[in-house]
Amino acid sequence: MAAGSRFDLSGRIALVTGASRGIGSAIAEALAE
Repeated sequence: MAAGSRFDLSGRIALVTGASRGIGSAIAEALAE
């Protein structure tokens, strides 16, 4: 199962803390796609 289908945030707002580097950055980039 692709991550996109599990975590569909279309039309929603996501707040990612600690997104300047590391895993927070990777999560922020993935959510932005």
